[in-house]
Amino acid sequence: MGEDENRNAALFQGKVAIVTGAAQGLGRAYVQALLDRGAYVVASDLGTDRVGSAADDSVIVEAARTLRAREGQLITHSGRLDHEAGCRQLVDLAIAQFGALDILIHNAGWVGYQAIEAQEEAFLERALGIHVRAPIWLSKYAWAHLQRSLSARIVLTTSDRALYPQYAQPGLTAYAAGKMAQVGIMHALSMEGAPHGILVNAVSPVAKTRMWGITQPPDTLKPEWVASGVLYLASPLCQDTGFILRASNGQFAGLRLSEHPGVVYPTDLARVQCDSLEDVARHWRRIVASDAA
Repeated sequence: MGEDENRNAALFQGKVAIVTGAAQGLGRAYVQALLDRGAYVVASDLGTDRVGSAADDSVIVEAARTLRAREGQLITHSGRLDHEAGCRQLVDLAIAQFGALDILIHNAGWVGYQAIEAQEEAFLERALGIHVRAPIWLSKYAWAHLQRSLSARIVLTTSDRALYPQYAQPGLTAYAAGKMAQVGIMHALSMEGAPHGILVNAVSPVAKTRMWGITQPPDTLKPEWVASGVLYLASPLCQDTGFILRASNGQFAGLRLSEHPGVVYPTDLARVQCDSLEDVARHWRRIVASDAA
């Protein structure tokens, strides 16, 4: 093992991490990667079905039984995270067991399809609960503990289905709303966390998991091929904040929304001047061109 590998092997020694949606797929891969590097982990999973309903405590218990961990290195949690009290309970559990918190990875979520004309309040609330409320409440109660960490990291989860119009799908309005919301949460928390050294990034992963209806280990798009990127975002090696890491099939690409040069926000967009509806129509192609001047 080289000098860099020896040094990096100790990156997570003694660190304490919370991982949500930890029983299967991507979350399980993140937990195992952290355990392999020496972190203490609280693995949380409600054991819901593919559309985010029902609950089964045995799911996370069985996952813990098959994960490789030293004695005392891993504890489990099964509880709702779509409300404030549940999120506080999870953070309190981590502190009670391990006395600190360095890493929060919010992976929990679900993919459900419902056409806009058939959109139901309960369906929408379930999507917003895990994708919007959970990361906010978890961050609220983790914040004071993260401020005491020497390398505090938060990793949220977005989706290419929300980020890129060519990957959008009919029926995914509620899902896309929640995943795009996490980008906004990431931006806000990145600014709020900067003075305290709390770095906040997001992953946009593609992996064959139960959300695809996969029941056997896949040959491509393996969850563990995403885990190395998430591990980087959660590590002291990462010194950036406010980035989206696209991760698919062992490949990674960074994405960050950036402003056009010369903008003086909000008074001057340094772009196309228009004085009327007709002006906007006339110059529309220039307005939407990425290099418009």
